[in-house]
Formats: sequence, structure tokens, C-alpha cells
Amino acid sequence: MTEQVPPTRRLFSQAGAIAWLWRMLSRWPLSRLWRIAARLGPQVYRFSKRERQVTEINLEVVYPNATTQERKALAKQSLQHSAATMLELGHAWMAMPEKVETSILSVHGREKLDSARAEGHGVIVLAPHFGNWEVLNFWLSSHFPFTAMYEPPKITNLEPIIRHGRERMGASLVPTNPRGVAALLKALKRSEAIGILPDQEPDWGSGVFAPFYGRDAYTATLLPKLVARTQARVVTGVALRVPGKGFEIHFLDADERVYSADDVESATGVNASVEASIALEPAQYQWEYKRYRKVVEEQQGLTNANDFRLY
Repeated sequence: MTEQVPPTRRLFSQAGAIAWLWRMLSRWPLSRLWRIAARLGPQVYRFSKRERQVTEINLEVVYPNATTQERKALAKQSLQHSAATMLELGHAWMAMPEKVETSILSVHGREKLDSARAEGHGVIVLAPHFGNWEVLNFWLSSHFPFTAMYEPPKITNLEPIIRHGRERMGASLVPTNPRGVAALLKALKRSEAIGILPDQEPDWGSGVFAPFYGRDAYTATLLPKLVARTQARVVTGVALRVPGKGFEIHFLDADERVYSADDVESATGVNASVEASIALEPAQYQWEYKRYRKVVEEQQGLTNANDFRLY
């Protein structure tokens, strides 16, 4: 009879293996990680049905005028970049800080953060799933007092490893609950910087439907509440990958509609800001995320709401 491994021991072993892999990869140069990603990307496209299908569905919505072959090529490139991001987690979380700092080849738009703070305003950084957002977190927490919301991973034994990686340069991680929101408000009132994921679908009751590439996407409404109470400035921040070489940090002015007190108008501005960052290089966006999971018809309680779903 095969011995049953207790769930806690199994999770611990899994977490240990993942942590060991991250530590090993953190020692490798980015050029080597990119070569591995170039091999992994096509395999993910071929064998991971879920990632391939969601990516292609999203790209069909976003780029309806592109040919099937153009969208297929973009899907493969996107999955290669997603593979690179996973391989680079050890670099962002565990590599020597000097190594990570050196991999940041340039920073564009830093003055947007400096000037806002000099005028006594906090800065809200919209950080979409583009390029390597963990490298962006590293840079922000290295140069500014920085607070971001944090949701523990499903593999609970990985939490201390991930927390240490994200907090090691001074970032403060707060929970995704009212206590965390209160911490964000306090940080902004101290003229500090905070990070928000603008393209993660919130729970029902915490968002509104707003257009994202012409189709309604359920979008969080936390931003206008923070702006209204703190007069914070809003920018979009990304770490654009320069394959095999490093990263370029870009801070872009957010769409002016993010400052609206109207939730739908503000959410529309948030999505437009994400679109502007994606335009830097569409292949570096994480298209395999189900951004359009919720539909208006579901909110309306229509019995045929499933007919309007993409996934």
C-alpha cells in the first residue's frame, strides 16, 4: 500500500522545491533566463490549453482587425514573456540588490513622482500585469516609502518567502481589506507612494463596469476613494523587459478621468491608463488573465447571462 503524504507536508515540500528553484534561477544571468523562456513559451502555447485559449480570446476582443495569424503570433510572444516573468521571480526577490539595480537600465518619468511628493501629494502608482511588475516593486521600494496591498499565495508555505522578497527593499505590504485601505490612506497623507493593481477583477460590490478596449470589464473603484480623500497624484508604472538584458522603468501620466468623483468615469480612466501602458509593447502584457470574466448581464440577473460570457 502506498503511504499517503499529509497535505501540510506535501505543501511544505512543494514550497521548498519552488523556493530552491527561485534561488537557483536568481544566480543565472537574465540572458540565460530569456533563452529558456524562448523555449518554454511555444510549449506553453502548445500544451497549456487554458492559457492559450484565454490569451487568444482576449486578443480577439482587443485587436479585432488583426488577422488570425497576427493574433496567434502575438499570443505566442505574450506567453513567452509570461514564462520569462515566472523565471525572473528569483531575480527580483532573491538576487543581490546590486544585481537587480544594475538590471534596471533606465528610468523614464521619475520626475512625476518627485514633483508630486515635493508639492506634498502622495502618489498612486497603477501597476498593471505588464513586463516584470516585481522589478517595478523592487525599484519603487528602493527609492520611495512604498506601500502595496498583498494577498497571500495559495501555497501558504510560500508566504514568508514571497513577503520577504517583496519587502526586502523597504516596501510595506498590507492586507486586501479595510485595514489595508486605511494603511494606504495614511501612506498617501504622508506624501508617500502606494501601488495598486488596476487590471485585477474585484469581487462583486467592489467595482463597476467600464470599457477596456471597447468591452465592459468589471473594474475596482478603490482609486477614486483614495484620490478624493488625499488629493494624490496618479501615474502608471511598468518595468518593460529588454529581452536578455534588463528592464526599463516607465512612469506615464494617468488618464485625467481617474480623478473623477464618478466611479464609472474614474474606472474608465484607469482602463485607458492600462491601455496606454500596453501600447509600449503589447506582447509584454499578461493576456492569459480572464479580464472579462464578469459580465453586465450577470449583474443584471439575466437568466441567460452565460450566453454573454467569453470564457
